[in-house]
Amino acid sequence: MMGPLVECVPNFSDGRRAEVVDAILDSIRRIAGAIVLDWSSDPDHNRTVVTLAGSPNAIAEAVYSAVACAASRIDLRIQRGVHARIGATDVVPFIPLEDFSMEDCVALARRLGRRIGDELGLPVYLYGQAATRPERKDLTVIRKGQFEELAATIGKDPARAPDFGPARIGPAGAVVLGARGPLIAFNVYLDTADVEIARKVARRIRTSSGGLPELKALGLPVGGQAQVSMNLTDYTRTSLKAAFEAVRAEAEVLGVQVDRSELIGLMPRDAIRGIDPAELRLENFSEEKFLEHCLKNSGLMES
Repeated sequence: MMGPLVECVPNFSDGRRAEVVDAILDSIRRIAGAIVLDWSSDPDHNRTVVTLAGSPNAIAEAVYSAVACAASRIDLRIQRGVHARIGATDVVPFIPLEDFSMEDCVALARRLGRRIGDELGLPVYLYGQAATRPERKDLTVIRKGQFEELAATIGKDPARAPDFGPARIGPAGAVVLGARGPLIAFNVYLDTADVEIARKVARRIRTSSGGLPELKALGLPVGGQAQVSMNLTDYTRTSLKAAFEAVRAEAEVLGVQVDRSELIGLMPRDAIRGIDPAELRLENFSEEKFLEHCLKNSGLMES
């Protein structure tokens, strides 16, 4: 082993301009010890999700570099997409891997948050296990009303005061940093363009509406199809199969069928143990979607 390892999955609010995405990826890759394991961009969401891992110090430097890069290239005043956002670098979760605990991730998020606030002049909010206010454990609370509402209320409403940085907002918006366990981003496409059907399905299955535990879900229009976009925040409580079957069942009640599904980013191998990917109609599924495979291929973990 190479010592302590931490995973980070920053989300950037641009999935349409290749030159911007390339610049962000280059800003990460130039930091020794920080390895990009996976990345994907979506023009409808207008969002890029990157998975990187490495030593805690290297990851902190890589994230700082990427935040600075995104802030100089993404203007939230004109950026639009179907995914909610409050910042050019919208959310940065740290996930413990080898010899690095959740408490270590919390300390890392807070230390880096202070640096970003002080040196880059961006408002910084802490969420998940790193939250300093109970209500801010939930990312949706911080992101309420998106960039536009935050711009109108920061510096006026004490509830919107950042944890670090100035209580004012510029074109790059704010940054949300935090610590959490593994999260699986899982999208299911329906054989309809009617996004209202996807929204009804999402409302029926998500935790906040009394549905499945540890499941967040939205209905979004993506590529001319209705998509049920889900985050499984604890796959041991709601599995990929349970989430898929819930979408399928609710969609059939509303007269539509599931077309296909996709994973965004990486997932632990254990999350699909005992599940046939064909049952989930997963597109482009391979070993490359497993976190452990990518860590071994990158040399960060032993075979």
